[in-house]
Amino acid sequence: MQGRFKRDGSAAAEQEPRGGTDRGPSAQHAQNPGPAAAGDHGDRDRRPGAAPADGTSDQAAAPKPRGPVNTGSRVALRNWRISTRLVSLLALPVVAATTLGGLRINDSMNDIQQLEHMQLLTRMTKQATALAQALQEERDQSAGPLSNGVAPTDFKVTTPREKTDHAKKAFLAATSDIGDTTGDETLESIHASVQQIAAQLGSIRDIRKQAYAKDSPSLQTVDAYSQLITSLLSLSQDMAQATSSPEMIKRTRALAAFSSAKEYASIQRAIIAAALPGSGDEKPDLDRNDQQFGLAAQRKESAARNSFESVYTSTGKSADELTSTLDDGHPDIKAADTYAKKMLENPTAMSGASSRRSYMDWYDQDSTKINAMKVVEETLLSDMESKARELRDESQREAIISGALILLVLGVSLVGAFVVARSMIRSLRRLQDTATRVAQDRLPELVKQLSESDPQDVDTSVESVGVHSRDEIGKVAAAFDDVHREAVRLAAEQALLRGNVNAMFTNLSRRSQGLIQRQLSLISELESREADPDQLSSLFKLDHLATRMRRNGENLLVLAGEEPGRRWTRPVPLVDVLRAAASEVEQYERIELAAVPATEVAGRVVNDLVHLLAELLENATSFSSPQTKVRVTGHALPDGRVLVEIHDTGIGLSPEDLAAINERLASPPTVDVSVSRRMGLFVVGRLSLRHGIRIQLRPSDSGGTTALVMLPVDVAHGGKQPAPKQAPGQQAPGGLLAGNNGNSQGQGQGQAGRLASGPGAQRGQVGAGSGPRAALPARDGG
Repeated sequence: MQGRFKRDGSAAAEQEPRGGTDRGPSAQHAQNPGPAAAGDHGDRDRRPGAAPADGTSDQAAAPKPRGPVNTGSRVALRNWRISTRLVSLLALPVVAATTLGGLRINDSMNDIQQLEHMQLLTRMTKQATALAQALQEERDQSAGPLSNGVAPTDFKVTTPREKTDHAKKAFLAATSDIGDTTGDETLESIHASVQQIAAQLGSIRDIRKQAYAKDSPSLQTVDAYSQLITSLLSLSQDMAQATSSPEMIKRTRALAAFSSAKEYASIQRAIIAAALPGSGDEKPDLDRNDQQFGLAAQRKESAARNSFESVYTSTGKSADELTSTLDDGHPDIKAADTYAKKMLENPTAMSGASSRRSYMDWYDQDSTKINAMKVVEETLLSDMESKARELRDESQREAIISGALILLVLGVSLVGAFVVARSMIRSLRRLQDTATRVAQDRLPELVKQLSESDPQDVDTSVESVGVHSRDEIGKVAAAFDDVHREAVRLAAEQALLRGNVNAMFTNLSRRSQGLIQRQLSLISELESREADPDQLSSLFKLDHLATRMRRNGENLLVLAGEEPGRRWTRPVPLVDVLRAAASEVEQYERIELAAVPATEVAGRVVNDLVHLLAELLENATSFSSPQTKVRVTGHALPDGRVLVEIHDTGIGLSPEDLAAINERLASPPTVDVSVSRRMGLFVVGRLSLRHGIRIQLRPSDSGGTTALVMLPVDVAHGGKQPAPKQAPGQQAPGGLLAGNNGNSQGQGQGQAGRLASGPGAQRGQVGAGSGPRAALPARDGG
């Protein structure tokens, strides 16, 4: 029923079908095609979605709403959160720095592992060097005695051999420190070299059995010992291969070169000792092959010394300073070198009595040089061990520093990203929260205040977002503040303009009301003087048209938010209010009142309630067949409220339209152009909201629509508390619209509820049947 209010309430010069609705060709429209008075029903709203009279569509005129905006995939870059973007922005350099740092740490760990291997090799090299020295001592000390026929069990032979056996056990025990070599190529190489040396050491018994045998050159024994010693000294070469440190490689090469020089010097001592007799009275007996072997060892010693000095000097240290004990004119070392040179170059020249000496004298003299070289060798081993330990500690520090720097860079990057993201997000969230509050709370509340009160009395100051930075976010916040101020300014201007329009509505309505009231008075006077039924019928129609014009004027007052200038000061019976509303409807003779409770309406509500009910009755008659009745009933509820029902048998409304109309009735929209086209719907909603009256449309069981009007207690009982509930079967006076002839309730509904429509009926009066009608309350009277 709500959707049947006319949209177009415009011109008096434009004719429209009676009823002025858009709900479609009802039965009444089909049977009454004739035009009504100009401007008829100009206050009625059309049914939502129906086409206007000119054939155009509201939807065609209105802009088409946009569909949902496609924001793209969630993983799209533009949909990333700011914190995610910052982390991603920092991810590449951080990952690169972390990768480079990890590689550096890995290099440091490799260096540490290599240096740990170097420390192991250094310890094993010390044991191998000690064993090599013991073999050299055994070979050199036993050369003289065994060559001169001393028994192998002599202490001169057994004592150095026992020392060698102890050194051998110590070396083999040191090899157990290698441990598991699985997966480590360096350790596997070291373990293989040690196993090979251990296997070669097993041949020492055979060497001792054949040592310095008669009728065989001494070089065989010397060379056999030399092979074992060379294998032991080769561990220093493995040290050079086990590290990538240039410093350690140079040191290991220097050690290997000097150990070789020492071995060649020891070979010369053994060759010469084997050639010398046990006393100085005999001549030396140097075999030609032994002589050549000794000369070769002498040349190799010199070459090894030169190689050592070159390599050791490249480490930044002085080789002359290290070997000063060998080269600074020690008398025993110098005398031993001179004697060895002469002995190996020209043995016959040393056969003179002055040049003779025993192997004991030679061994003691040359041992001074060998012992000095031994000290240098041990110094090189100690320096190399300390350097390996120093490099290992340095690599550990570098690894720790690199790891700490990586963690520091990661921490600073993450903290920086967090701080920057937090700063941006806080500003954006504040901007978002402020924008949301402005859009959902502040601006609607401000517009509501502007629409309900004088704009000059409303505080239109704008609260800033609170983001005052100089970056892009601060500029967006400043732009939003400008938009907010402009929106408030426009809302204030619209409210002022709306107030001016309302003032125009009020002024025009007041002027029209005065003229219409004078017109109604004149028509009433003409009706009272007219006796011709036809003329009287025409005057009645004119009377109804004027009444509807007065209601249109009152609609303008409602649109302007004004209330009636004059009100009733005393309660008015509900039945009289219904009759007054029916009298303002053109087809009032179709309205049937039935079972109206004997209650009174508060005087302050009478005029607005008559107006409200007249709008509903007008639409009920307009959208139903002329041969049907519009039935009005009332029910007094136990809680004191009164329910008025208006039933028609029209074409009805769809559930969607009913829901939309009920929503508009419960919450009338702001006055705009659409409201002017749906004036009846807006007026009913505004009047019901003014007095707390609830209105709802429902589909009728018999077809058509039922309008339910719920009057609250303060309206239905004249502003007083309701009377006590009567006993069942007892009827209050005037509770039904039946006459006082004692007819049943059904008879009253069939007869007494009908409004008189005869030509002789006076304006403003209605009665039951043909009896006299009670006077209606004047709309503006009091």
